[in-house]
This record gives sequence, structure tokens and C-alpha cells, in this order.
Amino acid sequence: MTRFNRQRVKAATRVEIRTETPELFAAGASGQLALHGRWPVTPRSAHTPPAVLRSSALSVALLTNHQGGAGWQRDPRTDLFVLAVTHFSGQHSFYENAADREERFTSLVRRLALEDPRWTLGLLRWLRGQAQIRSAAVVGAVEFARARAEAKAPGYSRQAVDAVLQRPDEPGEFLALWTARYGRRLPQPVRRGLGDAVRRLYTSRAVLKYDTPSHAFRFADVLELTHPAPAADHPWQGELFRYVLDRRHRPHQAVPPRTETLLTERQRLAELPVTERRAVLAAPDAAHRLAAAGMTWEALAGWLQGPMDAAAWEAVIPSMGAMALVRNLRNFDQAGIGDAAATLVAARIADPAQVARSRQFPFRFLAAHRAAPGLRWAAALETALSHSLANVPHLPGRTLVLVDRSGSMFGVPESRTELTRADAAAVFGGALALRAEQADLVEFGTGSRPVRLAPDDSLLAVVERFHDLGGTDTAGAVARHFDGHHRVVVITDEQPGLFGPLDPFAPVPSGIPVYTWNLCGHRTGHASPAPNRHVFGGLSDAAFRLVPLLEAGGAEQWPWEPPPAASG
Repeated sequence: MTRFNRQRVKAATRVEIRTETPELFAAGASGQLALHGRWPVTPRSAHTPPAVLRSSALSVALLTNHQGGAGWQRDPRTDLFVLAVTHFSGQHSFYENAADREERFTSLVRRLALEDPRWTLGLLRWLRGQAQIRSAAVVGAVEFARARAEAKAPGYSRQAVDAVLQRPDEPGEFLALWTARYGRRLPQPVRRGLGDAVRRLYTSRAVLKYDTPSHAFRFADVLELTHPAPAADHPWQGELFRYVLDRRHRPHQAVPPRTETLLTERQRLAELPVTERRAVLAAPDAAHRLAAAGMTWEALAGWLQGPMDAAAWEAVIPSMGAMALVRNLRNFDQAGIGDAAATLVAARIADPAQVARSRQFPFRFLAAHRAAPGLRWAAALETALSHSLANVPHLPGRTLVLVDRSGSMFGVPESRTELTRADAAAVFGGALALRAEQADLVEFGTGSRPVRLAPDDSLLAVVERFHDLGGTDTAGAVARHFDGHHRVVVITDEQPGLFGPLDPFAPVPSGIPVYTWNLCGHRTGHASPAPNRHVFGGLSDAAFRLVPLLEAGGAEQWPWEPPPAASG
């Protein structure tokens, strides 16, 4: 027998009322249903479209968000931008499955590829180059080029394909995706864009690291589909391309070009019997020999055909990049590397030039700290984390920073880390608060409370003070904690709960800027677009640079657009 659930029925009724008659809440009613003594005279037809309000010359539709509360549909460009910087292909969000997000992303790219190709090309180039988001950029370029090919629209596609391919294995990833969706026939602009990328990316070191059987499309497959000529200033590429084809089709007969010393040294190591390979690690020149052969730690593990012990790690650490070092700290501890090697690792992790070159997201240093929480790496990771946040401005005056800690923020943002969007929000919110002249840092969910800050606090220590606070009451947090601040920053997924007011920032005067960082990219926002109400997206801190520009009176612009020329 089904039991009557009063609360469930009440909640369902509220959702229905709010969906069918949003005009009842236009005055900002919250909590219990408030009509202010008036009942709407004109009933709404079931086929009446959602309410459309005008703000800053934009048409904005009032919808219901995933929580059943009020949500504002973004214009297509903003919708694509926020989704793109939060989108990991094949990854579910708390409210949307991967297929739905992929379809929404694809539809927006294809639409704007025709309506505004210059803007969309700028987005794709920035997405891969500055925001460092690979999957969305590659998928976006595939759909951009396909939409324009189907419409027989000239221009832009070659540049889009070339722009998003920044790593040597990405031409193969692009082709794997294209052929799975659209077959092996390539439009000429796509072929030329791939050729541009191949000439720029294919080197002997790239062959060793990325041309492996684990990839669906090997380098030779790309060459055979695109037929690129060697670059005019890289005459050696012709011999390299021939070697790549031999590696694919005649691996036992493939001989590296005599001019390619890296490939020659690797082949010499590969020809050593397995029983003699560990002796190489004991030689005084072990680190130099591995580096001369372009041996990565992944390749070394396979070459040894045995465990990566301390000697193996100590031999390959000098040639490892900063990102690889950060990801292997726990492995270093488990293998028991010596103090000299550990000192080298810590120095390279904390080197600002290495951090800038690695272009890692700040939350990766938090992930490394949690994976290897010992004191051995803490100081280096803290220093690296501060270097990775170089774009966070020192904001003058008083800043209110609101960090969403609702349940939906605790979904994993990417399969390669156990950190959640809530963790990422805490990292960025904490960094912004620590660097501001005077900041109030607040975590919010169903309720809200301040997060303690001290002048000598480390960011890692601040992040550990956050909690899981349940639902999402953005309006309540704003109403409770806004107190004449010069700006408000909210880091959230923009999904407030049922019966919140239509404008959660009503207590904030219209002249005070509000900056929303959306970390999930859902269709609806939590407020209607308006002057001094700005929305950014994603886990990158690049958009922080726009805050001083906007407050200095600069025109609202996208991150890839050049700043306006100074007047006077």
C-alpha cells in the first residue's frame, strides 16, 4: 500500500504552480506563496511560451531550473561559452547525463558556426590555447567544420581545425571522432587544417611519446588520410614521415633516419635484452642516457617490464615535466626515492617558470596534496598553487565571495581526479579572498556561514575549512551577508532551490558589480542578464583578468578579445 506523503505532494504542487504561473513571483515572493492581495486577471494557456523579459537589449526566457526553482535562459553565445568551459566529453553532471550535455553542446556549436563563425572560431581557439580544455575544443572543431561543410559555407574551418590541435596526438583524436560520426571522407578545409597541425606538431620526440598502439589513429593513419607535404623550413620531415609509415606497416624493418639521434638512441635501448636493462639504471650516466633517448616514465616502465623502484624513478626524474612530477608524488613516496631526488622534485614543482610552462589547473595541486599529504611536498605544492593563480587580481575595497557547497557541486568534474566542483570552487574562492584587499569569504548551501581567514593563511589550509551544506539558497546567502561591499563574486552551478526570488541579487544595488563563475554549464542561470551582472564559466582562472577591466569602465568583452584602447 502506497503511503500518502504530504511533503512530496506539496513540493510537486509548488513546482506546477511556479511553472504554470511564474508571474505570481514577479515581485520576488519567496517562502510561502505571496500574491500581495492580487490575483492575475489573464489566465495562461497551456501553450503560452515562457515569460520573456528584456534586459540590456537581450531577450531572456524565464524557465524552471533542475531544482524546480526559477532559471533564466542565456542567449546562445553565452550559453555555449559557459557550457564549453565546463564541458568534459562523456562526463555526467549532477543534473544532466553525458548524452544530453553533448547534444546541447553540439547543437550550439553548429548553430553559431553558421550564425557567427568569427566569434565561434575565437571561442575554440581560446578554449584550447588559454583555457586548456582539450575535449570540448576538439569536439567543437569537428562540429564547426561539419556544419559549415554541410551548408557549403566558405572560410574559417581550416583555421578552427588547426587552432584546436595543440598536442601531437590530437590530429588522430580529431580524425577518430570525425570518422566515427561522419565517415572517412574529409572536406578540403578539414584536410588542410589537419595538414597544418601535422607539420607543426610531428617531431621525433612526438613520435616516441604519442605514436603508440594505444591510440586509435596512429601518426601514419593521419598522414595517409591527409597527405601533408613537409614544412618548407623542416626538410627533415620527409624522412620522418617515411619512418612513421614504416613503424605502422613494417615495424620490424623500420630504421630511424640518420639525422634523428633521439630515435636512434631509443632504438639502441629497445634492442637491449630485458635482463640487461636494469643495469643501465645503475650506471653514472643513467639519467643522461634516458633523456637522450626521449624516455618518459611511462615508456621506462614498459621498457623495464618490471616495477618502477627508487632507482628507476631517480633516473627518469631529471627529464620529467612538472605535470608528470606532480601526478607521481605518491609513487615517489611509495618507491622511497632519496633525499637528493626529492629535493630536485620539490624545486621543480615550485619553480614559477615550470608551473607556467605546465599550464596546470590550480585544483591539480590540491589533488596532489590530498594524494600525497605528507610534509615532504606540502611547501612545494603550496608555492606551486600560488604561482598557478597568477591571474587572480588584488581587488581593492571590500569583496563578498560566496562559494556554493550544495550537494550538486560534489560531482566529480573530470575522470582523472577525485576532486569535485566544490573543491575547485573552494580553491578559486579562497584564492580570490586571500588576494583581495578586504574580503568576506562565505560558504553557502541550504544555509550559509563565514569561512575564517587570517593574514598568514595558506590556500590549502583555507580549502580544508569548507563543508557540505546541502541545498542551494543563493538568495538567502546574498541577503544575509551583503553589507555594502564593493563587489560580489559567486562560484556556483547556478541551480537555486524552489521558491527563491527571481532575482537573488535584489539586495545588491544595481551599481555594484556581481560576478558569477559557473562551474557546471547548465542551461539556466540564476539571474537575468543586466548591467553590472557578469557570468563567466569553467575551472580556468583566465577570466579573473576581466574583473579589473570591467570595473575600470572597459567594454564587456569575451576573454579572447583584445582590451579596448585606453581613452585620453
